Amino acid sequence: MEIVIQPTAEDIASIVADSIEQLLGSHEAPILGLATGSSPLPVYRELVRRHVEQGMSFAHARAFLLDEYVGLPAGHPESYREVIRREFTGLVDITDDHVQSPDGFSAEIATAGERYDAAIAAAGGIDLQLLGIGTDGHIAFNEPGSSLASRTRLKTLTEQTRQDNARFFDSVEDVPFHVLTQGLGTILEARHLVLVASGENKAEVVAAMVEGPLSAFCPGSVLQLHPHATVLLDEAAASQLKFTDYYRYSYAHKPDWQQL
Repeated sequence: MEIVIQPTAEDIASIVADSIEQLLGSHEAPILGLATGSSPLPVYRELVRRHVEQGMSFAHARAFLLDEYVGLPAGHPESYREVIRREFTGLVDITDDHVQSPDGFSAEIATAGERYDAAIAAAGGIDLQLLGIGTDGHIAFNEPGSSLASRTRLKTLTEQTRQDNARFFDSVEDVPFHVLTQGLGTILEARHLVLVASGENKAEVVAAMVEGPLSAFCPGSVLQLHPHATVLLDEAAASQLKFTDYYRYSYAHKPDWQQL
């Protein structure tokens, strides 16, 4: 796991955008994994800026989302497919049919996760998966206690998560009880995992993820098992790490030819 510490979220976004730009330039049909939430937003803003100002193209790319609410019809403004469209894909030149999310409105919801994993595999697998992490260590909707080998599946939201997400709906009664989420095992199959975190409120969980034990009760710690995982942090999010001097030293002396 490579740890990259930067002054601000915007500095992180620039580095991640560089990596995505390199992927777009080196692959005929790159596959991106997209996350919702606040952490990836600076990355999406930087990618949109490069598309508008520098002509960075996503026309040959495909994308898969990490998760989706169950029961929201297609086009619902708070479905994650629509959120990603507003924040990123609708602002660049990736075609809508090249962006896929778990089918949370399927009549066959019990097998929707299996079908989604099969679709990712049929596309050739995800080249770069963007991730955030919750203050309890969750990635996607893999809450503490999720199996480290889990696949895309139905999960029940905690009442706290429903209350937290109520601000996006008219009331908490409108927040779905269930989601379809990529499992930790599914996420680990991506060729490059890129997790971004910023703010002091993430410092404790970042330390547990990076330097703590591998544990289902810190789902983000599963990145310790991946051969190519990059964690990008601002100073506040890195503030509880013990080996920051080494992480800075290692990144400063990285060979010029080596990418993230």
